[in-house]
Amino acid sequence: MSVNLPLVVVLGLIVWGAVKFLGVRVWLVVVIALFGFYLADTFLAPAIDNGTRNGVEAVNGTHD
Repeated sequence: MSVNLPLVVVLGLIVWGAVKFLGVRVWLVVVIALFGFYLADTFLAPAIDNGTRNGVEAVNGTHD
């Protein structure tokens, strides 16, 4: 059986768990999210995207 969840849902659950059980402050989550959006608009975005895709392929075992 295969379950498909949007990445936003998975990240949302992780953030909720971190805030609820680990005591992470909500403002810190907001700062990290805003920093991610900032990085997406810089010259580092292609490198981050490529590294993320390669990491996912390695974990899934679909690397060519």
